[in-house]
Amino acid sequence: MDAALTALIGAAVGSLATLGSAMLTGRNTARAQFVQWRRQHRRDAYAGYLGALHDRDLARDAVLEALRPQDPDLPEVDAKVERFVTLARSVHRAAEIVHLEGPAAAVAAADDVARASEELSAVVRRMVERARAGDTSGRAADTALAAEREHDLYQAVKAFRTTAAGALGQPGTGGVRQ
Repeated sequence: MDAALTALIGAAVGSLATLGSAMLTGRNTARAQFVQWRRQHRRDAYAGYLGALHDRDLARDAVLEALRPQDPDLPEVDAKVERFVTLARSVHRAAEIVHLEGPAAAVAAADDVARASEELSAVVRRMVERARAGDTSGRAADTALAAEREHDLYQAVKAFRTTAAGALGQPGTGGVRQ
């Protein structure tokens, strides 16, 4: 084999190796950018959901505070309930984004929050209905049950935060980036 042919074959092999390396580097860079993009969208979804939960929970606390007097101001209660309902709709919209962004563990944790929220909301609705009817017979029991359901909701939100942090690969959560 003459030197020119050997040089040509060597150049071709070198070019193919360089091209292969460039393709792998490009693929790895694209994958890393996609992972970062997905992580950012999930982070935004989780933050939006937690923010909506916080606002809604403050509105629910205002309803419970308005129900506290022996003879609650019903127009005030109704106004606070209306604000709570509006903010609850925002939570549902934010939860839909969590459902879209995933992963399955975060969706399941958000569903647990929704169940705990509904259980507390049922107690608050009953308290409002009884206040409208002037019925104070179950007031102490409803107040105690509402406190228990608030604790359950707090635990569900706390679990969601931990799951969401894990899905984002936050240190100390045992999660991996997906």
